[in-house]
Amino acid sequence: MSVTQSEFRSAILNSDQTVPEGLKDAEGRPAARRFDVYRNNVAVSLSEALESGFPVIAKLLGSENFKAIAGVFLRQSPPQNPLMMHYGAAFPDFLRGFEPLAHLGYLGDVADLELAMRRSYHAEDSATVDGDVLARIPPEQLENLCLGIAPSVEVISSPWPIHDIWAFNMVSGAPKPSAVAQDVLITRLDFDPEPHLLPSGGAVFVRALQNGASLGTAAAQASAVTDEFDLSTTLTLLLNGQAIATATI
Repeated sequence: MSVTQSEFRSAILNSDQTVPEGLKDAEGRPAARRFDVYRNNVAVSLSEALESGFPVIAKLLGSENFKAIAGVFLRQSPPQNPLMMHYGAAFPDFLRGFEPLAHLGYLGDVADLELAMRRSYHAEDSATVDGDVLARIPPEQLENLCLGIAPSVEVISSPWPIHDIWAFNMVSGAPKPSAVAQDVLITRLDFDPEPHLLPSGGAVFVRALQNGASLGTAAAQASAVTDEFDLSTTLTLLLNGQAIATATI
């Protein structure tokens, strides 16, 4: 009796499931013991991949709790891609829907931030403009300037202080998070993704640029949602993070 791929995958990720009938070792004997060893190795590898990809979540939950929760997740969400760097894309939504963690509503958004940093790390390379690009544009043409944003740039918005939570757990001496909503810009300077707290309206501005809006249009959209939008600060974050790939009129 042959074992189908779906039967094998289901059994390999579920320790409560019996060894697929018909699975034999090289000498034709039931391969239960070897299968259990392999099943454990797979579970450990996937759990370690999650912990590596979501270090802040692992720290917030504690190692033992994280491993237990990862075990539940990996049985529900087996890898869809042979490249382990992509594993865990569904983890933020899993955390949001996992009832035992319902009292920690920020976990899913913090996981979104960590996942975005991973996407930024693996994003394609691009050329970047230098910091003097705006100074070379005639003032009367600035509002028509289109800034192409680098593929490595990510923007994450949350009703939770996700930047402060990340920093408190990853940066020595960072202050305790305040109970505020935060927008985060992720840039990749020298191939090292870094999250930056965006000023009010900054997320709207950057997303507008990513969608092809001109500088003037993007600034107008940001100003429409808040009177506190700071164009200079947001542009400085983009330029310092080498987040602008092209500048055209």
